[in-house]
Amino acid sequence: MLLKENIPFKYVFGKIKYEVLFITSYAVIIAVLYNNFHYTRISIPLAVPAILGTVISLLLGFRSNQAYDRWWEARHIWGGIVNDSRTLTRQLICFTETAYPGDAIQAFRERFIKRQMAWNHSLDRHLRKMNSREGLDKFISKRELEFVLHYDNVPLALIDLHARDLNKALEMGWVNTYQQVELDRTISRLNDAMGKCERIKNTVFPVTYSQYIHLSLMLFIGLLPFAVIQYFGILEVPVVVALASCFLLIEKMAIHLQDPFENKPTDTPMTAISRQIEKDLHQMLKDQEVPEELEQHGRRYYVL
Repeated sequence: MLLKENIPFKYVFGKIKYEVLFITSYAVIIAVLYNNFHYTRISIPLAVPAILGTVISLLLGFRSNQAYDRWWEARHIWGGIVNDSRTLTRQLICFTETAYPGDAIQAFRERFIKRQMAWNHSLDRHLRKMNSREGLDKFISKRELEFVLHYDNVPLALIDLHARDLNKALEMGWVNTYQQVELDRTISRLNDAMGKCERIKNTVFPVTYSQYIHLSLMLFIGLLPFAVIQYFGILEVPVVVALASCFLLIEKMAIHLQDPFENKPTDTPMTAISRQIEKDLHQMLKDQEVPEELEQHGRRYYVL
């Protein structure tokens, strides 16, 4: 995703360079016919494209809002994933502190938390139609990796492993029933977030709506040179190119924002979010033992 405040000029107009070249050539031809060959009857009233441009502006504004809503919903969902990943780790560490200390519990915590890191990365790649199994070997064991190979939906397989481990923790007495319910609720919220992302991914923006707006926009741009030629003469070329570029950029912006999981510069920054979650969970896993605070003679001491 583009995170810079100053977006390169080359990147912005690189999206419409072919359209701009065509429109420039088209406007130049109209100007040459009008000024050199005196085809004065080709001009039309300015009100014709003005009315059409007003309607298109409203439609483009509505479409941009709808596209931004899809992008913002995706970002909102991933914000919830960040919170629930941290909550799951916190609950897991705190709930199992009352259990008898041992290597089994420590291994259980590490396995569960690292699997949550794997889930974030695999969901990122799953939504982008990439290999969602790539890179999981550094988070989960070989046995679990073989388990997820049987699933087309790798994040779903990891959620299934979460549920199996949680039942095992309840059977071993590492968590009680109430703690198991709370952990299961957090896992369910993660599962719901995955479903919401898949809904956005698999719901295609109405194609006919996009085509109708694009055809209307092309008609507006096609009529624009005939309407301004009698007022600007040869200067109608930069005027037409400038106006057309504004409308085309707004249309392109809406097209890019409407699909937030397509691995484009304008999509949701899922990779950066997953890496930040990984960093946070690693720190929480490493700093499980918090020093106890003791106070003697007005001074505070910390002991492990």
